[in-house]
Amino acid sequence: MKILIAGVGNILRGDDGFGVAVAQTLIENNNFSERVEIFEAGIAGIAFVQELMNEYDALIIADAVDRNATPGTLFVFEPEIPEINGAAASADFHSTLADAHYTEPTKVLTLARALNVLPPKVFVVGCQPAGYDEFGAEMSEPVKRAVPLAIGRIKSLIESLSR
Repeated sequence: MKILIAGVGNILRGDDGFGVAVAQTLIENNNFSERVEIFEAGIAGIAFVQELMNEYDALIIADAVDRNATPGTLFVFEPEIPEINGAAASADFHSTLADAHYTEPTKVLTLARALNVLPPKVFVVGCQPAGYDEFGAEMSEPVKRAVPLAIGRIKSLIESLSR
């Protein structure tokens, strides 16, 4: 099984850099098999979609996810990815293409589905941010502490996917 781990977010917006921090840590300590790729997507929507063109069986996204929980709380879930019927006529599809160089994961996943490059299994390992509105801020302590915990969750997901 070929798996992509993608860390997304904006490192210039404090806790929004959570996914990138996870990807950077995994890259530094990569002990996965050659069937697992780690991609620091950041805010690069088109580059993310292009990476998905490499035909993965599963995608694990690390990202800051605001669910009004205690900062640092982790969530593991399968995201809802909308189908686009008549993509060329869809306003949502056009808006996705318009800002796909700098975009949120939902739009990237929607575009990947429309292009038939979305893996059959998609998971998000999300972390509740304390905040991410201030540019230049560091990640909060609860979110920093969640990075190694998220890596543990990702490793568990990979183990269960590989069975």
